[in-house]
Amino acid sequence: MSSCGCVDISIGFREKGFTLIELMIAVAIVGILAKIAYPAYADYVMRGKLVDATQVLASRRAAMEQYFQDNRTYVAVSSVTDPCGTDASAGKGSFTISCTARSATAYTITATGSGAASGFIYTIDQNGTQKTTSLPSGWGSTGSCWVLRKGDTCA
Repeated sequence: MSSCGCVDISIGFREKGFTLIELMIAVAIVGILAKIAYPAYADYVMRGKLVDATQVLASRRAAMEQYFQDNRTYVAVSSVTDPCGTDASAGKGSFTISCTARSATAYTITATGSGAASGFIYTIDQNGTQKTTSLPSGWGSTGSCWVLRKGDTCA
């Protein structure tokens, strides 16, 4: 007790909070995690767009085969009944789907990437042959399959 008769209650209490060094360590840890997590997340989002594009190719191929069963040709009788129709998009607009090299007995459907998906080109034909004809660097090698993950190759 002091001379005024008051009790000093500050004895035994410390200031609470973070020191500057603790705060800097936390910021460094968050920075390191972000540097690792962001590229992994970006690859994950891109893989989703690639799957969307290849699913549209497979769906469009099924429509072409149904059309051939009905008409005995892949060439459209009219624009109303054309199974390929006009250019479509896939992967939230990251791919343009188009039919090329069409004849009475053959076709190729192509998915061409744009924007973040620029550099990706996938195809499928009347025989069901899936091809990756173009990839950005670091994604693998092109060939007779659809490369959907970074580092994959076609055997």
